Amino acid sequence: MNVNPSFSVEADPSVQRSAWARWLKKRRWFLLFVVTPTLLATLYYGLIASDVYISESRFVIKSPDQKRSQMSTLANLVQTTGLSGGQEQANEVLTYVRSRDALKALERNIAVRDKFATGQADLLSRFPQPLSDGGFESLFRYYGKMVEARMDAENGTAIIKVKAFAPQDAYIINHELLDLSEGLVNRLNGRAQNKGIAEAQKQVDQATQRAKAARVALGQYRNAQGLIDPSKQAVGVLEIANTMIGERAALQAQLDLMQRLAPGNPSIPALRNRINAISMQIASQDGRVVGNDNGIASKLGGYESLLVEQEFATQSLNAANAALVQARADAQRQQFYLERVVDPNTPDTPLLPKRLINILIVAAAALCLYFIAWMFTVGVLEHAPED
Repeated sequence: MNVNPSFSVEADPSVQRSAWARWLKKRRWFLLFVVTPTLLATLYYGLIASDVYISESRFVIKSPDQKRSQMSTLANLVQTTGLSGGQEQANEVLTYVRSRDALKALERNIAVRDKFATGQADLLSRFPQPLSDGGFESLFRYYGKMVEARMDAENGTAIIKVKAFAPQDAYIINHELLDLSEGLVNRLNGRAQNKGIAEAQKQVDQATQRAKAARVALGQYRNAQGLIDPSKQAVGVLEIANTMIGERAALQAQLDLMQRLAPGNPSIPALRNRINAISMQIASQDGRVVGNDNGIASKLGGYESLLVEQEFATQSLNAANAALVQARADAQRQQFYLERVVDPNTPDTPLLPKRLINILIVAAAALCLYFIAWMFTVGVLEHAPED
């Protein structure tokens, strides 16, 4: 049987188209779910995606008064598992960097919204992103993607990384965040110092009022009782009484001798009267000290209580004044300060996006999902009833 060559040549294109159509139909799901996303990723990352520049800075929080304690090696190992005072302060600063307050300050100081919404960025990368409004909450979510603030546990430094679509924008944002962080540390120091001074001043005011009240109470007691110092006055009265007792003893001895040697001596009655008068004076002096409610001894207890209160109030005032002086001296020194280990850099080349890696990731993810769906479909078909 002879075959017309002209007929075979003319039939080849239609056969080829039919074979090509069958091939496409057979592999349509692979092309749709694997090849198409890979081509779109290649198109976006290869031609559309904007360059992203990253500026990085590092800092630590230090205290000039921080002293290292002498510990054993085991204690040092235990200590490394915790956070020092400076690291706690650094964590507070990083929390602030990630906060809405920091974003508001950036909007106010450097118009960060305009830097994220620049025309240099592609539609999918710049702010506002698709399906997102231009409100502050959307900006805050976008800010969280563009600014990274974390602790480096290996060397104990705090890291701030800022992404932007222009090198200078990344540097400006990072530099402003460092300035805001330093201002926060200073405010925390000032707040703690002012609180310490205010508390010390409050203690001084209370001690001053107590000392004044003690002095006033002591003066009123002296005026009411007619005494300056009951203890000293009692000693004076007793000294007078003791002197008169000695004088009476001498006169009594003289009287006894005279009565034995010259019972009829006319000076004996006068001597006896003198002894009686001195005895009455001694009894009077003793009565001033003890023996009745108006005696000095009955007033001495109240006086000593007020005197002790005055001395204690004075000592409390001196201690409060010393604490106030110390608080003011501490206020002259900054408790914590931010030290920049690495200043923000102005990046020379974009580090993102990683175009080839992103394309490979999209292709691998699409391929994995395709094979999972294919295996699921094959399993369903194998267990389906034949009818």
